[in-house]
Parts: sequence; structure tokens; C-alpha cells
Amino acid sequence: MLNLSNRNEPYFIAEIGINHNGDLEIAKKLIDAAHACDWECVKFQKRNPDISVPEAQKNIIKDTPWGKMAYIKYKHKIEFKKKEYSFIDEYCKLKPIDWSASVWDIDSLNFMSHYDLPFIKIPSAMITNKELIIESARTNIQLIISTGMSTIEEIDSAVELVIKHGRNPVILHSVSSYPSFQEELNLNTILFLKERYSGCIIGYSGHEMSLEPSVVAVALGAKVIERHVTLSHSMWGTDQSTSLEVHAMDMLKKRTVGMNEMMGIKDKVLSKSELKKRKMLRGY
Repeated sequence: MLNLSNRNEPYFIAEIGINHNGDLEIAKKLIDAAHACDWECVKFQKRNPDISVPEAQKNIIKDTPWGKMAYIKYKHKIEFKKKEYSFIDEYCKLKPIDWSASVWDIDSLNFMSHYDLPFIKIPSAMITNKELIIESARTNIQLIISTGMSTIEEIDSAVELVIKHGRNPVILHSVSSYPSFQEELNLNTILFLKERYSGCIIGYSGHEMSLEPSVVAVALGAKVIERHVTLSHSMWGTDQSTSLEVHAMDMLKKRTVGMNEMMGIKDKVLSKSELKKRKMLRGY
């Protein structure tokens, strides 16, 4: 079970998502990278394409590395199933590193509930799916909710549904554009969410190209940082270009180490070292 209340450092989630392109070896390398960079968790996306893909998109022909195929066939091709997730479960235990997934439908929720996960995530696209949120809350697994492309009323509704079932969700500020533009990030929303949902832990899920917004998010009090990760921006896939490569994962984690300690408290206080200097220069 995810416990963030006593952490001094933010909890970093490496969003592998579907950047593995259905290849378990790529997933393994990204797990290795997250572990080597001292990130706490890797996360995937779990769907039943027959349910989660809109009917109007299912038969659209898509160019893929495996040739032209219907979109629904492509989604099935890259979807990890029991064999792959059971391997991921064991592989992450050996590291060790946490792992989890965003669930896009009830079938995927039921599938993920068979694993001992620290949390389950409701992606921004599903925040208005009340059935999914209620059933997810009933699992008694910690929920993380992303708030991209959502109004405050929609966020309120989702949060209230989770709290009604006995647990406060972790709420991530997010902007659902890939990439997200600097002028649209509105990072002060983190402060707004902290005030509005004072009983909840607030974090940030970023889709921008740079590292600085995630660093600022930690300075503003984000306790969870989620970023998409990739082995290379040149890999095929819609999320690869806005993901962090391995060297950037390492840089981001190092830039935030000690951030909460640096931010300190709101009161004006004199440190022990400053009191010593004060006595030397002022005599008292």
C-alpha cells in the first residue's frame, strides 16, 4: 500500500505507459532505467481495447511498424496481458521497485486487482467515468487521480466518490496536451488543489518537454511527480517525443533531492549557524 504521508522527498513515477510498444524487452530496460535513476515506481496503462477504444476509431487504418492495420488491431497488438504483467510483477520485486498501472475500464481494473499494487491510477480521460471510479475505490487500493482536461466540478465529483468509499485519493495536477506548453501549465493550481483538498496528497503529472516545471512543482509542494519515460525520442509511438530519456530522468531526480528541506517553513526563524554568526558579529 502506498504511504506518502511521512516522505520527505517526492515519490517519482516513471510512466512507461505504452512506450514499450508491446515489447517486454523494452519494458525491462525502462524498469532498469527507473531503478538506476532511483525513481520509486514504474507505471503502465491497462486497457481492454474492445471496451476502451471508441467505436468510430476501431476500424481506422493506422500506419504502424508492423504495417497498416485497423486501429483496434494495433491496440490489441501492443497490449500486455497476464504473461507479461506476471513477469513485470516478479521483475520489479527483484529490483526492488514499485509498479502499477492506469486502468481504462472495469475489465482492466479487475485484472490489476489480482496483483499487490501500491496504488491504481484513474487517468485524466476516465475521471468522469463514475462506475470505474466507484469500483476502483471499492478495491481498497490507494487511488491516484489525474486531473487533465477536467473542470473543478468534475474533479470535485471524482474526489467525493472516492472519499465516500473511505479513502482520500492522491490528486495530480496535469495538463493533457502533448507536449504541454509553458504558458498553459498553470503550476499554481498545485497550491489551489492543496487548499481545496486539504486531506489529500497533491502531486504533478507533466507532459512538457523540459525538466524545470517538475522541479517547480516539487517546490510548490507536489508529493508525487509522474513523467512519461522512453529509451529514445526517436522510437515509434505518440508519447515518445514528450517523454524523458534516461539521462533526463536522472537529472530530474537529482535536481529535486533536498528540495523540501530547502523550502523549509513559512515562519522567519534563525538557524543554529545563523545564531552563531549573529553572536560573533553583534555580540548577542
